[in-house]
Amino acid sequence: MEIEWDKNKAASNFSKHNIDFEDVKNIFLAPNRLEREDKRNYGETRIQVIGIVNQLVLFVVYTKRENRYRIISARRANKNERKQYYQG
Repeated sequence: MEIEWDKNKAASNFSKHNIDFEDVKNIFLAPNRLEREDKRNYGETRIQVIGIVNQLVLFVVYTKRENRYRIISARRANKNERKQYYQG
Protein backbone atom coordinates (compact mmCIF):
# COMPACT_ATOMS: atom_id res chain seq x y z
CA MET A 1 0.00 0.00 0.00
CA GLU A 2 1.47 3.31 -1.10
CA ILE A 3 0.49 6.39 0.93
CA GLU A 4 1.21 9.95 -0.17
CA TRP A 5 0.31 13.56 0.55
CA ASP A 6 1.08 17.07 -0.55
CA LYS A 7 3.96 18.52 1.52
CA ASN A 8 2.40 21.98 1.72
CA LYS A 9 -0.98 20.60 2.77
CA ALA A 10 0.70 18.44 5.41
CA ALA A 11 2.52 21.47 6.83
CA SER A 12 -0.70 23.50 6.85
CA ASN A 13 -2.58 20.65 8.51
CA PHE A 14 0.12 20.29 11.18
CA SER A 15 0.04 24.02 11.89
CA LYS A 16 -3.75 24.00 12.24
CA HIS A 17 -4.37 20.64 13.96
CA ASN A 18 -0.96 19.54 15.31
CA ILE A 19 -1.37 16.21 13.50
CA ASP A 20 1.51 14.85 11.39
CA PHE A 21 0.55 13.00 8.20
CA GLU A 22 3.52 10.70 8.79
CA ASP A 23 1.74 9.40 11.91
CA VAL A 24 -1.68 9.47 10.25
CA LYS A 25 -0.68 6.88 7.66
CA ASN A 26 -0.99 4.26 10.39
CA ILE A 27 -4.77 4.73 10.38
CA PHE A 28 -4.88 2.44 7.36
CA LEU A 29 -3.60 -0.36 9.61
CA ALA A 30 -6.19 0.27 12.35
CA PRO A 31 -8.38 -2.84 12.50
CA ASN A 32 -11.51 -1.11 13.83
CA ARG A 33 -11.56 2.00 11.69
CA LEU A 34 -14.83 3.33 10.31
CA GLU A 35 -14.95 4.51 6.70
CA ARG A 36 -17.61 6.32 4.72
CA GLU A 37 -17.69 8.11 1.41
CA ASP A 38 -17.91 11.91 1.54
CA LYS A 39 -21.02 12.81 -0.45
CA ARG A 40 -19.82 16.29 -1.48
CA ASN A 41 -18.60 16.74 -5.04
CA TYR A 42 -14.86 17.41 -5.14
CA GLY A 43 -14.31 15.98 -8.60
CA GLU A 44 -12.94 12.82 -7.00
CA THR A 45 -14.21 10.35 -4.42
CA ARG A 46 -13.12 11.27 -0.92
CA ILE A 47 -13.32 8.88 1.98
CA GLN A 48 -13.68 9.85 5.62
CA VAL A 49 -12.15 7.50 8.17
CA ILE A 50 -12.30 7.51 11.95
CA GLY A 51 -9.75 5.41 13.79
CA ILE A 52 -7.17 5.32 16.54
CA VAL A 53 -3.56 6.31 15.94
CA ASN A 54 -1.11 6.80 18.81
CA GLN A 55 -4.01 6.53 21.30
CA LEU A 56 -5.89 9.42 19.62
CA VAL A 57 -9.21 9.06 17.81
CA LEU A 58 -8.61 10.80 14.48
CA PHE A 59 -10.83 11.93 11.63
CA VAL A 60 -8.96 11.61 8.32
CA VAL A 61 -10.01 12.37 4.76
CA TYR A 62 -8.24 10.67 1.87
CA THR A 63 -8.74 9.72 -1.74
CA LYS A 64 -7.53 6.77 -3.77
CA ARG A 65 -5.55 7.45 -6.92
CA GLU A 66 -4.80 4.24 -8.77
CA ASN A 67 -2.90 2.13 -6.19
CA ARG A 68 -2.13 5.06 -3.89
CA TYR A 69 -3.89 6.46 -0.85
CA ARG A 70 -3.58 10.26 -0.74
CA ILE A 71 -4.16 11.89 2.64
CA ILE A 72 -6.03 15.18 2.32
CA SER A 73 -6.63 16.21 5.93
CA ALA A 74 -6.43 14.91 9.48
CA ARG A 75 -7.56 16.16 12.87
CA ARG A 76 -8.69 14.89 16.23
CA ALA A 77 -12.21 13.50 15.99
CA ASN A 78 -14.90 15.70 17.51
CA LYS A 79 -17.34 14.51 20.18
CA ASN A 80 -19.92 13.18 17.70
CA GLU A 81 -17.26 11.40 15.62
CA ARG A 82 -15.77 9.76 18.72
CA LYS A 83 -19.27 8.61 19.70
CA GLN A 84 -19.77 7.12 16.21
CA TYR A 85 -16.43 5.36 16.47
CA TYR A 86 -17.06 3.79 19.86
CA GLN A 87 -20.60 2.75 18.93
CA GLY A 88 -19.24 1.08 15.80
